[in-house]
Amino acid sequence: MRAILVAATAALLATTGPVAAQDYAARVERVLARTPLIDGHNDWPEALRENAEDKRWSMKLDDLAADPARYNTDIERLKQGRVGGQFWSVWVSPTLPGDEQVIQTLEQIDLVRAIVARYPETFVLARTAADVRRAHKDGRIASMIGVEGGGQIDGNLSILRSYAALGAGYLTLTHSLTIDWADSATDNPKHDGLTPFGEDVVRELNRLGMLVDLSHVSEATMRDALRVTKAPVIFSHSSARALDDHPRNVSDEMLALVHQNGGVVMVNYANPYISDAFRRWSADSSAEKTRLNSPPFGGLAIGQPEKADRMYAEWLKAHPAPTVTLAEVADHIEHIAKVAGVDNVGIGSDFDGVGNQLPEGLADVATYPALLAELMRRGWSDGDIAKLAGENVLRVMTAAEAAAGH
Repeated sequence: MRAILVAATAALLATTGPVAAQDYAARVERVLARTPLIDGHNDWPEALRENAEDKRWSMKLDDLAADPARYNTDIERLKQGRVGGQFWSVWVSPTLPGDEQVIQTLEQIDLVRAIVARYPETFVLARTAADVRRAHKDGRIASMIGVEGGGQIDGNLSILRSYAALGAGYLTLTHSLTIDWADSATDNPKHDGLTPFGEDVVRELNRLGMLVDLSHVSEATMRDALRVTKAPVIFSHSSARALDDHPRNVSDEMLALVHQNGGVVMVNYANPYISDAFRRWSADSSAEKTRLNSPPFGGLAIGQPEKADRMYAEWLKAHPAPTVTLAEVADHIEHIAKVAGVDNVGIGSDFDGVGNQLPEGLADVATYPALLAELMRRGWSDGDIAKLAGENVLRVMTAAEAAAGH
C-alpha cells in the first residue's frame, strides 16, 4: 500500500509541478499588468557613457535595442522583464573635483533624456507617481533619474535645484566617500552623520519633492536624515545587514526606523551585499592580490605580472567564489518585509553597476518575473507582490510630492 501511495504522490507532483509553475507566471503577469514594476537603481546610462569613445556623446547613440554580451540592460530584455518604471542612476566618481562632478552629472542627465527622446515608443520621462502610472497604462517604461552622490551638487543648493528642474527624482546623500556635509558607510566618518548644511540638503529635497536616498550613507547619516525629513525616504539599492554584515546594508535597527518613517528599502542584487560568504571571499581575494603585488618590498610577484596572474589563478582554483542565488535575494526581501514591513520593501538591482557579480538566476533585466515567482512559491499574495514590485515606491513618491513646497 505504501508503495502505491508513493507512486501516486510522485505521479501527482509530475503532473502538477509544471502547472504550478505556469500559475506563478500567470499570476506575475496579472500583477504586473496592474502595477508597474519599478527598479530603484540601474547604472546603464553610466555604463554606456563609460564605454563610449566620446564621453560627451549624448546625441551619438548607437542602437540600444540589444547588447547582451556587454550590458545587463537593453530594450528587448527590459520588455521581457516587464519593467514599468526605472530610476536611471547618474553616477560620477566621487574622487573628481566638485565642478567636474557637476559637469559629468549634467552630461549623464542629458544622456538619459537623449535615450528617451530617441526611443519614445519605449521610454518616457517621469517625475511623479502619476507620470509612472500614465506611462504604464500607455505600455512605456517610465524613466526617472537618480543622482548617486551628494558630492555631485558641489555644496550648492542651486545645483540641486537645477538637477530637479532637469527631472532628477532623488539624490543619494553620499557615494563611497565621506563628503563635506555627510558621512559615507564605506569611509571614515568626519561629521557623526550630517552637518547643518547636510540637514539643509534634506529639507531642500523635501521642498523640491525629490526623494532622499540613504543607500551608501553611514548609520549616523541615516539617523540624522530620518530625524530631519518630512517625507518618506528610500534606500535605492541596499540589502539587509542581518543577513550580510556589509556596511552598505541596512541594520534591523534602521529598518525599524524606516517602518516608522514610511520609507522603502529597495534590495540590491550585488553578490557582496547578498551573500556574507561572498563578501568574505571578496575581501580574501583582494588581500591575495595585495599579497602578490604590494610595493615595494612585500609583494611576492611585484614587477612580474605574468607570475602574479599565474599565482592568483592558482589561488582562485583553490578558493573558488561562493555561489550566490536568486533565492538569497528573496531571503533579503523577506527579512526586510518581516522587520520593516511588507509596505516598506522594493527592488533596486544595481544592474550595470556591479559587473558580473550578480546571483545565479538574476543576470539581467529580463529576470524580475523569476524573482517574483520565487516569492509567490514562498506564499506571498498577489497584493504583497504588487507592493514589492512598485506600489510601495509609488506611495513614497506620492508622499514626497505632497510634502513639496513646505
